[in-house]
Amino acid sequence: MPTPVVSHVGFLSPGSYPDDDPAGGLERTLQLFELGESLGYDSAWVRQRHLEPGVSAAAVFLAAASQRTRHIQLGTAVIPIGYESPYRLAEDLATVDVLARGRLNVGLSAGTPPHAELLAPLVFDGDWRSHDFSHARVQRLADNLRGRYLGAPDSLIDIPGGRIRPRLQPYAKGLVERLWYGGGSLRSAEWAGRNGFNLLMGNVTTGEGTDDFFEAQARQLETYQAASARPRVALGRVIVPHDSADRATRRRYADYAASRHARTLVPNGPRRTLYAADLIGPSEQILERLAADPVLAGVGEFRLELPYAFDQHDYEQILTDFIQRIAPGLGWGSGSANFSATGSPVAISASFSARAQHS
Repeated sequence: MPTPVVSHVGFLSPGSYPDDDPAGGLERTLQLFELGESLGYDSAWVRQRHLEPGVSAAAVFLAAASQRTRHIQLGTAVIPIGYESPYRLAEDLATVDVLARGRLNVGLSAGTPPHAELLAPLVFDGDWRSHDFSHARVQRLADNLRGRYLGAPDSLIDIPGGRIRPRLQPYAKGLVERLWYGGGSLRSAEWAGRNGFNLLMGNVTTGEGTDDFFEAQARQLETYQAASARPRVALGRVIVPHDSADRATRRRYADYAASRHARTLVPNGPRRTLYAADLIGPSEQILERLAADPVLAGVGEFRLELPYAFDQHDYEQILTDFIQRIAPGLGWGSGSANFSATGSPVAISASFSARAQHS
């Protein structure tokens, strides 16, 4: 079976923290972004979640990350657009992209946002059920980022420095081309392709006409590619290489995978949610399973998804083993210069572990 050729490697951090130590947890996630850059990763992504002890404001977090890194691309996967103002969020994201000097990637999702029964009455005036949670909300955000002037051609506004034509500020040139949609169905994949969005695919999808995860996701990929004039896809998988881990840690990793295995056997819930199995073990075995992944064979960008609720040292070990032992086996080589420039990845990980203990 041919080896996939991956040109871009990133990682996705859960950004979790202890409920009584948000500052420490967010600092450790920022340190992972710094470590990822030192190891040569092309991109670092963070989840946005509400009501959980984790990153609830991805734009704010990535603004901080933009000042702690220099060249690694930064991303969010994903922002549920339902709770957001497409204009105000566009201002925030444009500001982050300017601070990051054009390194921001924005993952989005539509639909009724999570925990709506609890949160929506706090976010919206009136009956929240009447609000538009469709793909059109995502399109409005994209339109706001295009830099178009508002009003008629002769519309001007007075500011302290004079009179100007109004448009969203700051204008982040190129950001609209780095918008991603988190697709998990045939409908969302087709919409993303037809409307010019890049596509994020991950470890969870919807079973439509099949109980097989890979068959369902391969159909979505084909649908997206057929609908898009310039298809760009990033694929995520939960991967935990244990090559440099000790015996107790390996056992803990295996227990984690076993606790999640049952959900991969059948469709889950009314939406028939399908899960891919976590890839945990020595790098050689993980590479064999990735070589057999029919979806990875059709994309060029890969995202390592870090598991929830692991220790900082675990994340550092996983990131290091993956970039050293698995990424080259996928045909990736853009990070080689970073290894020679920054020293050995093991030494880098050790230094970050020491910093985390004092944060």
